[in-house]
Amino acid sequence: MTTAVCPGSFDPVTNGHIDVFVRAAEVFDEVTVAVLINKTKKSLFTVEERIEMLRHQLRDVENVVIDSFHGLLVDYCREHEIGVIVKGLRAVSDFDYELQMAQMNHRLSGVETLFLSTNPIYGYLSSSLVKEVATYGGDISGLVPDDVAGAVYERLGNKG
Repeated sequence: MTTAVCPGSFDPVTNGHIDVFVRAAEVFDEVTVAVLINKTKKSLFTVEERIEMLRHQLRDVENVVIDSFHGLLVDYCREHEIGVIVKGLRAVSDFDYELQMAQMNHRLSGVETLFLSTNPIYGYLSSSLVKEVATYGGDISGLVPDDVAGAVYERLGNKG
């Protein structure tokens, strides 16, 4: 069985993330979407809330598993016998950073990284940009699933 992991904070999950997860699920037998537990970062949603959002959004994709991890991703991969990390790339600036991470991960563990170019309609999209737009009352519909948009607006105390 070929397995892969899509790691990230997903705070909140965007339509761009979901696009990458679904496309990865078409290539691999099993894809784990792994939410990073980072206690030093102030998040809009708890890890548990993000996991629940992901489970809801990906409920119809049978070969996707939702989990969380802390520490080194390669340790998680070893522990779960995952051989491939899947990362979505929006721009060359993403590649510069992600290539270094991919090379380090390979050096540490032999885990390969597969880069998927983001669907052009999501090329500009990031969780931090969604939060910023929503903070100032901007419309985030179409950027995140509808129920995620509602949760973002509710958490930020505005109606969008």
